[in-house]
Amino acid sequence: MVNPLDTFRQHLISEKGASPHTVRNYVREVRDLQAFLEERGLSLIKASSWDLRAYLLHCKKRGLAPTSIARRVASIRCFYAFLKGRGILKGNPARLLRTPKKGKALPRVLSIAEAKRLFEAGKMDLRDRAIVELFYASGIRISELVGLNLNDIDLSQGQIRVMGKGKKERIVLIGSKAIEALRAYLTKRGLYGKGDDKALFVTSRGRISHTTVRRIINKASVSSGLGKPLSPHTLRHSFATHMLEGGADLRVVQELLGHANLSTTQIYTHLTTKRLKEVYTRSHPRARRKD
Repeated sequence: MVNPLDTFRQHLISEKGASPHTVRNYVREVRDLQAFLEERGLSLIKASSWDLRAYLLHCKKRGLAPTSIARRVASIRCFYAFLKGRGILKGNPARLLRTPKKGKALPRVLSIAEAKRLFEAGKMDLRDRAIVELFYASGIRISELVGLNLNDIDLSQGQIRVMGKGKKERIVLIGSKAIEALRAYLTKRGLYGKGDDKALFVTSRGRISHTTVRRIINKASVSSGLGKPLSPHTLRHSFATHMLEGGADLRVVQELLGHANLSTTQIYTHLTTKRLKEVYTRSHPRARRKD
């Protein structure tokens, strides 16, 4: 009998166009459910809605955060919708699963002064600087940066072609500092690796990896003395926030980030409003709080 998890994995890759990160997480989380069911003499195919709810309660008792449980709900829903769509199951036991409520945590961002410090005080070689500049200039995802090829960049026009989620292609603009950093890196690209003729960013082993990129970002943060965690996603959030604070239209930022829905981008409006309130409270003589 064909393992339903194997066909599910292929479905995510070939039909959904999911990223390797998404595929890995979805399969891992469904496999965790499978282990829970098998301990109780059950299987993924024979599980009822009550069995799935028991698993989520088990996750809660293990101390998993609401966000982690919400991700598991999404994975399980996707898996059982796939089984029903293929005719493997007549019904969908995950259809009525509820996503746990979670607070809307605002994304961590750098202030403009901190971003300036990162680039002026951070110790980076040509490749690393090009990577950090590109993240902050474009707001692209780490998977999108790692997947960039040489023919995706057009420095004369100041733009790059990005393959986003669901294999949706979009054009992203980049500024003069990122263009300058990329040009400098490209003159020395051969020193970093020659194993991949297509990839924009390379190492001695070929195309640069997610792990190496995260290490580069963290190293730049430490060397600049920021004293706070920094990730590619933080730079993406900072890009969006600083664009809006500078007067950019929300729909323009949505397009640049590659968000399918405007509601996803709207979290940044809450962030900028929060900043406005902080500045107002600190600066207005009738709004200052008494110590």
